[in-house]
Amino acid sequence: QVQLVESGGGLVQAGGSLRLSCEASGRTFSSYAMGWFRQAPGKEREFVTAISWSATSGSSTYYRDSVKGRFTISRDNAKNTVNLQMNSLKPEDTAVYYCAAGASIVVVTTGRGYWGQGTQVTVSS
Repeated sequence: QVQLVESGGGLVQAGGSLRLSCEASGRTFSSYAMGWFRQAPGKEREFVTAISWSATSGSSTYYRDSVKGRFTISRDNAKNTVNLQMNSLKPEDTAVYYCAAGASIVVVTTGRGYWGQGTQVTVSS
């Protein structure tokens, strides 16, 4: 069982930046793939980005096309955290952002892993 707690959401103007963090419980954080999803009002939850890690190859990252070049996911295995740096924010990025964890990148990207409670990100125009 993994518990996830997000922080860092808030209100920002278009073009601004926010940094989300997710702290995970458990002693095997480095073995989990981690990711972020978001859900805007009236829309389905959608994949945003994910990161995996292995001792041999390091981190691998994945992004939905609409956030490539603006969002950066990173992880700190020593602190059991995954971060999402969001730059050049747009009003269409407004959503509740959820942290996700799973045994593999496929589990995370298909939404079949563990979830945090979500944090609101609002981008004003």
